Amino acid sequence: MVVDGERFEVTERAGEPGVYDLLWVSGPHEGYGFTSSTDGGDVQTDAVLEDAVRNFLIQVDRRTGYID
Repeated sequence: MVVDGERFEVTERAGEPGVYDLLWVSGPHEGYGFTSSTDGGDVQTDAVLEDAVRNFLIQVDRRTGYID
């Protein structure tokens, strides 16, 4: 998934409906990303995941590449 020029690998966790791991592939730190989940295990649409990515990116300190 590409959001605002940043690439993320999105994986739904096996056996955990509604839980998605998003790996920041184009980010400065290998293996860094976040998890997004829903109450009740609902499938997340691309639009919802894009919003989650934008919320993540807003929190990242551009100097360090991490959420402080």
